[in-house]
Amino acid sequence: MNFIFSKHALEQMELRNISRSVVEEIMENPEQIKIEEDNKVYQAVVEKGRFLIRIFVNDKKTPKTVITVYKTSKINKYL
Repeated sequence: MNFIFSKHALEQMELRNISRSVVEEIMENPEQIKIEEDNKVYQAVVEKGRFLIRIFVNDKKTPKTVITVYKTSKINKYL
């Protein structure tokens, strides 16, 4: 998949200790893709089921742009 990271996404990944390789893996093999506010949200459960990583992507741009990334323990809320 061809995509780039926004400056904000890279900052949030560093702040939240989410590696680029984890994000790339989820982008390539998401457990689920949702649509929220005209963005696609790629998501997958990680760390032995403890967290859900959510990746917001603007797929109307070429290449697709990762807008932001975060990790939540509220898995059932988003799946």
